[in-house]
Amino acid sequence: MTEHESRDVPWIVSVDDHVIEPPHVWETWLPERFRARGPRVVRDAYSVEWVDGNQVFRKGGDGPTTDWWVYEDLEWSHQMLNACAGFDESAWWMGPIAFEEMREGCYDVTARLADMDRNHVEASLCFPTFPRFCGQVFMERADKDLALACVRAYNDWMVEEWAGESGGRLVPLCIVPLWDAQLAAAEVRRNAARGVGAVAFSELPGKLGLPTIHSGAWEPFFAACDETGTAIFMHIGSGSHWLTSSPDAPPAVTGTLVFLTSVMALTDWLLSGILVRHSNLRICFAEGQIGWIPYVLERADGIWAKQVWGLRDRLPEPPSRSMHQVYGAFFDDRAGLLARDAIGVDQLVFETDYPHQDSTWPNSVDTIRSFASLLDDDELAKVVHDNASRLLRLGESPRRDPSRLPAPD
Repeated sequence: MTEHESRDVPWIVSVDDHVIEPPHVWETWLPERFRARGPRVVRDAYSVEWVDGNQVFRKGGDGPTTDWWVYEDLEWSHQMLNACAGFDESAWWMGPIAFEEMREGCYDVTARLADMDRNHVEASLCFPTFPRFCGQVFMERADKDLALACVRAYNDWMVEEWAGESGGRLVPLCIVPLWDAQLAAAEVRRNAARGVGAVAFSELPGKLGLPTIHSGAWEPFFAACDETGTAIFMHIGSGSHWLTSSPDAPPAVTGTLVFLTSVMALTDWLLSGILVRHSNLRICFAEGQIGWIPYVLERADGIWAKQVWGLRDRLPEPPSRSMHQVYGAFFDDRAGLLARDAIGVDQLVFETDYPHQDSTWPNSVDTIRSFASLLDDDELAKVVHDNASRLLRLGESPRRDPSRLPAPD
């Protein structure tokens, strides 16, 4: 056995996985007066249309059947690439997948824990799916009283059922009512009071038609996160916006460029002064990889150094000095690891992205071993486990002892 194959890998704390919400979430957790109008799952056929060269799947017609989430004016089905764990890549496609076709670990706590055991994962933070990465679905609906109830119901389910039944291994990530910063702050405090230390937010709220982080409108939300020690997690695509080179570029071009929204978001945060004003605030960018971060830091510091840009009033020091408040998540970025000293190895965290198409499950240990030679034992422990554990404050509550976990396959 080679050194590459035998390198010990610490138990993984993944900061970017995903939960496929089971059909009962809002039927169970919404107050009774809202349940008839809340999100629900129905079975129906779908038809396929081509729009601007892309396949669009519509509810109804005489085609195959699948599961549909129905909520106000929204009819939405799960795309298979969001729940393709366990399928051979030859079976992947861009179309719908029903709950009965998914691996149970997508939506069932017990099955998820078994899949985590198999993948050498001690703890996992899961982004939402039906609400989208930061709850945009509820922001976009007309009835805001119902939407607020849906946000709170999701968080109650996330805390009490998804995380609450996992023995501390599924770490709760809550959402907020994005349309009102005061309500968002209140929801952060409500969940922090019951031990939640992570909240999802948009990397580019301006792309959602919301105030930008430069506007000052989000100060109540940022202050609540700062005061409660709640880390802000931003997933690529949480601005419902992708960048590509041209209208006729194939999807693979867009897929390669997904990190560009994280580039814009980190630049916003570094130059906004928010991290200086809120010194306890911590933010994490998920699934954008990390190799691009050193250039952003170098460029931002260079811009700061020139008086003409007028940054000194809100940034008394170079923007890179705030990097100790920023975490970058990756799954296989050798270029980023080679530049880790420019980022700060203490700011790097690992993700398995279960059950998405980028996921390294069930072979995350092999993936880690493929880049482990770039790191010494202390660095490897930080990147795979310790940094995320610190960010998520896992030491503040009893956790399942990793030494008792079964050995992975």
